[in-house]
Amino acid sequence: MGVSRLALGAAAAAVLTLSACASQPETGAAPGAGRGGGRGGAQGPVPVTTATVLQKAMPLQISIIGTAEPVSTVSIRSQTTGQLISVNFTEGDEVTKGQQLFALDKRPLEAALEQAQANLARDEAQAANAAAMAKRYQDLADKGIAPREQVDTARASLAALNATVAADRAALENAKVQLEYATIEAPISGRTGALMVHEGNLVRANDDTPLVVINQIMPMQVAFSIPEARLTELKRYMARGALRVMVSPPNDDAAPAAGRISFVDNAVDPATGTIKIKGTFPNADRRLWPGQFVNVTVELATERHSTVVSSAAVQAGQQGSFVFVVKPDQTVELRNVVVNRTAAAETIIASGLQPGETVVTDGHLRLVPGSRIAVKGQAADSTRSGD
Repeated sequence: MGVSRLALGAAAAAVLTLSACASQPETGAAPGAGRGGGRGGAQGPVPVTTATVLQKAMPLQISIIGTAEPVSTVSIRSQTTGQLISVNFTEGDEVTKGQQLFALDKRPLEAALEQAQANLARDEAQAANAAAMAKRYQDLADKGIAPREQVDTARASLAALNATVAADRAALENAKVQLEYATIEAPISGRTGALMVHEGNLVRANDDTPLVVINQIMPMQVAFSIPEARLTELKRYMARGALRVMVSPPNDDAAPAAGRISFVDNAVDPATGTIKIKGTFPNADRRLWPGQFVNVTVELATERHSTVVSSAAVQAGQQGSFVFVVKPDQTVELRNVVVNRTAAAETIIASGLQPGETVVTDGHLRLVPGSRIAVKGQAADSTRSGD
């Protein structure tokens, strides 16, 4: 029994000794090996993409979302009552100013016009007779034959008939106008919307429902709002000259449409802290459509000799913004930078970089100061050349 216990104890000690030896690292193993690079240990250089810091002119802009709206909108309504007998356009057509759009039944209006003409002719004849009677009584009164009362009565009758003639003439003009209202023309050039009333329906004067709505789409306006904090800046640059506005509809790859600021509201909206602005655009290609949301860029000025880098190169850290700068020995240096502003995919650097330097734009997560890198494009080229 004692011998067996001694044998088991020796075997256990041998197992513990072998396990301890296996857990120790091999002599000469690189520190950080198998941990994703470090300073480029056993895993080799970190693959990255890079870009060059440029110096170029950059526009100073305000970017917001705006809404396209027509310069003029007209709701077409009838100014007289009658049956609609013809529609002389197709809904959605573009019409020109003065083009005939609708025609109402003219027969009742023509009859009213003829009646007004007849009333005028009758009263003019009566007025002429009253004028002759007044002259005759005046002559008789001058000779002492007729009393003055008859002269006064004749003059009063003439004045009353003259007033009636004047009223008849006004009624005749109104009848002519009503007859003209039976033909409805386009007051502006533009594009028609949906037709609200069709042929055969009775149209009432100044009905709540318009017959059709016309939007003038050439030119077109775009309304947008900017924060009141930028109003002073906007006014300063507007004092130097007209500001250009660029707009583009969503998912439109064509070049933005160019226009000019045409309106600045006279008050800041206290509810939103913004001020409303409008830009006018020729819209000859009809890219802008009423009610459409568009991307708006107001170009205030152009800053020349700006230091520009790809926005992908700028990272955020505890000490502020930083970039990895590629050194001549293909290692990287972490450098803090001061960002002036961002314009789309580019960032304008106020300080910390010089034009011509190279920065890392992709692969930051595996980098630390001093890491060795391999630019992806260059690595591929060297592989092909080795083949």
